[in-house]
Amino acid sequence: MITMDITFLQDPQFFALVIIPILIFCARVVDVTFGTLRIIFISRGMKFFAPVVGFFEILIWLVAIGQIFQNVGSIVNMLAYAGGFAVGNYVGIIVEERMAMGFNLVRIITQHDAGELISAFNEKGFGVTVVDGDGKRGAVKLIFLVVKRKDVETALEMVQRFNPNAFYTIADVRSAKGGVMPDSSLKPWQQRFGRQKGK
Repeated sequence: MITMDITFLQDPQFFALVIIPILIFCARVVDVTFGTLRIIFISRGMKFFAPVVGFFEILIWLVAIGQIFQNVGSIVNMLAYAGGFAVGNYVGIIVEERMAMGFNLVRIITQHDAGELISAFNEKGFGVTVVDGDGKRGAVKLIFLVVKRKDVETALEMVQRFNPNAFYTIADVRSAKGGVMPDSSLKPWQQRFGRQKGK
C-alpha cells in the first residue's frame, strides 16, 4: 500500500509561503469578482443585488487584507494579493456575461430592403420599431429593438443573415417597461430558428 507523506503541510514555513498566499489569491479573486458585479448591478439600477453582493465583497476583502497586515513583509503575499485582484476583474466580467442580466437596445441602419429582416424579427417575437431615414448614400431604414441580453446574439445572427452589410450599435438599457419581448415559452430550437409556420 502506497502512503503519502503530508507532514510538510504542518511545516510553518510551507504554510506561510504557500498556503497563505493561495488563500489570499483565492479570496481576492472572489471579492474582486463580487466588486465587479456590484458595479455592474449599480449601473443597471439593480437596487437589491448591489448591496447583497457588496456585503460579501467587503467581508472577504477584510479576511484577505487581514492576512496581508499580519504578514506585511511577505512579497509572496503581496504578489498573491495583486494577482488575485487582476484575475478577479477578468472573472467578474466573464461571470456577468454568462449571467446576461438586463436589456440591450439594438439599433440597425440598413440601406437595402429590410423587409425580410423586419419580418424575421416579428416572427421571432421581437418588438420592432422601424423609421424611414436619409443617409449619405440615400434612403435607409432605422430599426430599433430592445432585447434581453441573452437574445442579442440571436438578433445579430438574423442581421448577418438578411442584411450582412447593415450598420448596428448596441447599448445598455438601465430599465424597460412594456413593449414586446420574445416568447420565453418557446422551446430552445424554436427560440433559435423561430416558430414554424402552422405550429
